[in-house]
Amino acid sequence: MTRAVPSRPCAGNRHNGNVGELIGMELADMEAALAPHYRKFHARKLFDAVYAQRDFDAEAIPEKVRGELTLGALREAGRYVSSDGTVRYLMELADGKTVETVFMTEGSRDTICVSSQVGCPVDCKFCLTALMGLERNLTAGEIVGQVLHVMREHGLKPKSRTMNIVLMGQGEPLMNLDNVLKATRILVDQRGVGMGERRICLSTSGLIPKIEELGQAEVRQRLAICLNDSHEAQRQEIMPITKKWHLAELLETCRRFPLKPKEHIFFEYVLLGGVNDSDEDAERVAKLLEGITAKVNLIPLNPGPGIPYETPAPERVERFQRILMRSVLCYVRKPRGRDIYAACGQLKRMSEQEGLVQIGAQA
Repeated sequence: MTRAVPSRPCAGNRHNGNVGELIGMELADMEAALAPHYRKFHARKLFDAVYAQRDFDAEAIPEKVRGELTLGALREAGRYVSSDGTVRYLMELADGKTVETVFMTEGSRDTICVSSQVGCPVDCKFCLTALMGLERNLTAGEIVGQVLHVMREHGLKPKSRTMNIVLMGQGEPLMNLDNVLKATRILVDQRGVGMGERRICLSTSGLIPKIEELGQAEVRQRLAICLNDSHEAQRQEIMPITKKWHLAELLETCRRFPLKPKEHIFFEYVLLGGVNDSDEDAERVAKLLEGITAKVNLIPLNPGPGIPYETPAPERVERFQRILMRSVLCYVRKPRGRDIYAACGQLKRMSEQEGLVQIGAQA
């Protein structure tokens, strides 16, 4: 049974265009912001309060700069709790727009799925988020703010328990690469949140120039490619953006991608019943990935209103996996939060209008 629980607001969610927002600042940014009044020591203390302690009390801001700086924390507008424990948060931004953030926990591992844009421009035909279109990019602070909110709500401590962050929520991360990379630098800074770089993964539809740019970044996420089909024409049909970024060129870019020790490129493959899930598709995928240090995540379609495809039968998924396992490591992604529209491809700000109950949204 789906369960809804009260939400609470975070301090400092209303921003002024003339006020700097601490969440989204790297340490050097904070040092510069405090420089007229305070020494670097005070900036390091503030950095620790915001990111390590997640102290969202405005009193944490040094007195002399309270008129110039605000925390910039996001407001929780509501949340939905799945029967499997997954939580989908609706987070409100300063301009009143909302994005979704998903928290999943299983065994000894926690995962936060964050958005990088409001909506998405990619228009994948099997994805509910595509029906929203693109409203705007998120700032680095809005990306980090999602993580901080979930960490605070669930008492997460990445230095004592495995925690993953996946940029697989709303949006195409590579279309907002500068802010995504800045957010990642903040999250992996050991003086603050203290994430491991290997614990952050970015999923893209395959923007080749931006993949190359990502590969040159000193601090970056692991790369996941949305493959989703085994031949060009059908991939373009279900992912229209790929008409610009052709499959052969994309795979060659992946072969050249500068991997770090023990790193793989993940290939995500959404299985659409009777469309891309045949034995022949599996054999073609295996052939396509030759020469790439890869792992495959199979994602049986998560259904939703307006999506013209069906989820394949479990035995078809198992057969597809067995064929791929002959040549490449292949996993089936367990659906989480389907009953609250929190699973992969389902993020569309579904609400009480779709039969879900949202309790505790703050005015």
